[in-house]
Amino acid sequence: MKKVIAVLLVLVMVVSVFAACGKTGTNDKTEESKPIVVGYSNFSSKFSPFFAETAYDLDVANMTTISLLTTDRQGAVVELGKTGETRAYNGTDYKYEGPADLKITENDDGTVYYDFELRDNIKFSDGEALTVDDVIFSMYVQADPTFDGTSTFFALPIEGMEEYRAGMASLLSLMYAAGRENTDFTNWTEEDQTKFWEDLDTAGAAFVQEIVDYCEENGYAEGVSASLGAWGFEVPEDADALAGFYVMVDEYGGDLASLSSAETAGSSLADLGFDPSDYAIGIKTGDSAENITGIIKTGENTLRVVLTEIDATAIYTLGTVIAPLHYYGDTAKYDYDKNQFGFDKGDLSSVRAKTSEPLGAGPYKFQKFENGVVYFEANEDYYLGTPKTANIQFKEMSDEDKLNGVLTGSIDLTEPSFSLDAAKAIAEANSNGEVTGDKITTDTVNNLGYGYLGISAKAVNVGGELGSDASKNLRKAFATVFANFRDVTVDSYYGEAASVINYPISDTSWAAPQKTDANYAIAFSKDVDGNEIYTSDMDADAKTEAALKAALGFFEAAGYTVADGKVTAAPAGAKMEYEVWIPADGTGDHPSFMMLNLASDALATIGITLTVKDLADSSELWTSIEADQVPMWCAAWGASPDPDMYQVYYSGVESGKDPGGSNYMYDIADPTLDKLIMDARSSFDQAYRKTIYKNCLDIIVDWAVEIPVYQRQNAVIFSTERVNIDSVTPDITPYYGWMAEIQNLELK
Repeated sequence: MKKVIAVLLVLVMVVSVFAACGKTGTNDKTEESKPIVVGYSNFSSKFSPFFAETAYDLDVANMTTISLLTTDRQGAVVELGKTGETRAYNGTDYKYEGPADLKITENDDGTVYYDFELRDNIKFSDGEALTVDDVIFSMYVQADPTFDGTSTFFALPIEGMEEYRAGMASLLSLMYAAGRENTDFTNWTEEDQTKFWEDLDTAGAAFVQEIVDYCEENGYAEGVSASLGAWGFEVPEDADALAGFYVMVDEYGGDLASLSSAETAGSSLADLGFDPSDYAIGIKTGDSAENITGIIKTGENTLRVVLTEIDATAIYTLGTVIAPLHYYGDTAKYDYDKNQFGFDKGDLSSVRAKTSEPLGAGPYKFQKFENGVVYFEANEDYYLGTPKTANIQFKEMSDEDKLNGVLTGSIDLTEPSFSLDAAKAIAEANSNGEVTGDKITTDTVNNLGYGYLGISAKAVNVGGELGSDASKNLRKAFATVFANFRDVTVDSYYGEAASVINYPISDTSWAAPQKTDANYAIAFSKDVDGNEIYTSDMDADAKTEAALKAALGFFEAAGYTVADGKVTAAPAGAKMEYEVWIPADGTGDHPSFMMLNLASDALATIGITLTVKDLADSSELWTSIEADQVPMWCAAWGASPDPDMYQVYYSGVESGKDPGGSNYMYDIADPTLDKLIMDARSSFDQAYRKTIYKNCLDIIVDWAVEIPVYQRQNAVIFSTERVNIDSVTPDITPYYGWMAEIQNLELK
């Protein structure tokens, strides 16, 4: 999938995972003891705070770094981090501290000032002092025209940002645009140009061949033309792999990096011998501002960021990581007054060179990654107190080995998938038959995200009109049947570890509608005329019968022919048979698997065929969604502290701009929804925003492109025998995890 999906599913918070309260800062000496070993899923060795792409790699980076802002247990930003701020949660007062104080000022001209004042006693783990120059350096890295990490700092409406990023293009884009016959070697040599095209041809042909092999192995198509056609590209019938590759590149406007990450059938271009990052250096092509006027150094330890408009989501992005200039950049190239910010504009090579070896002011120092284990040692200069445990290790292992690892002593804590079976296994391990006992202590919290079933409006519609009433009714027919089986499915898989949700938003969000709200509704519980489908006295069979009756009404309203309780014919552009994909390991191991099979059986009784495709390889789902091959699918969204909906649902039709974010998955295009999303972004009033987001959620449900299924719980399990449970972060929440006060964690 495109990188924006990685942002949504992985980088759910940009402020630091580390915060302080209670005992923070009281540790006088790190004890020499056994290391704490944490069970983890596999790493990708991209441990950079700028370029990490997975949650696991980001956790490694976060062990070693801090961010400008931090959050409390409810996901709210702590604005008095330097001086400390006490907030109540679950009946307990906690004091939170962070690297800086923040003051926000709304001005009459519509601009907004974010004024930061840093502590003056923070050191990086190598002993160097942290200053406001390190913050400015970190901001300019993420604002650079060639930056391609997951941060969206450059997209903030910061005064002067557009002018700074203008007038520069990457060497990659320029070399590709110049072509093979270029004779102007002002910006590169003829030798470099020859190598560029030779390597790209070789890697490109192999890249396409992998797609062809994939399509042929899975029965989608045969040959280059047909396979790339199934992948979403129109290629001449006689095209070979190389010709097909350049058709793909042209459709991506020469953006080889995006093509490589979005269309791969397994290997990236870099894996195949052509690394786009080798050509990521920027080349000046026109006028470009020397600095970002809205990033202002106002004192030795103070900084102002000026936004040209209100952006309620900006505070989380402004809480940027603070990376050491002297390590990731070049101090000889930093002079704020001379518009030098630690590297040559357009050249982030020094930052990229440190991707696998992070360094910062976090609680631990990165030592090495060896044989599947990341090794850390305590940072004695950590500003919130020297960690109590001298060494920590993050150890790779499969999910099924995590519970046994805690029991056998190979690891001390981990986060396993928390299903009904997992909960039973934990309870059986403890002598008291509970999930917390003499062997294992379990800390559960709602997952920062939710499970859903998606329906592509582009694939499931009537007559090619994605937003027509007929198309919406077609999708509502399926949604009604799916929704009917959510309760039994979620209960059988998770038991008490999950609950059914009725809006496409995580229950962890302050914007999530509550059952006590006057206008709260059960998802897809009304028929085509707006009448309630179910009554309180219905049993499971009666509810299924009622759901199918309602579905027939929706099918008929969509233009299907319905006779004697069955669908007998489809209108133009619609079908009698559809597929739903689910990454259930090929064994049915997925929270929504039962729902799909029950729905398939039920729909068959009214003449509709729903084929459930169980994928052994989950990556197949994402590449196929990208290729518009998946009409319906099951997956889960990650969430963030702010419920901004731009990345997932904004289409651009209201403003005339290109569609944003991940909306290509649903292909929802609603100008009213677009306007509401932008309205919610332009206010700091949470009550107003919640009302706006409720309207957004109702529109999304009306489009029937997403059926909310479950809000599950996450679990962190600790060895009761080895870990000092009193040292574990108290009151863990989705926004304040077990790592938040890791400096206090210790073994017995």
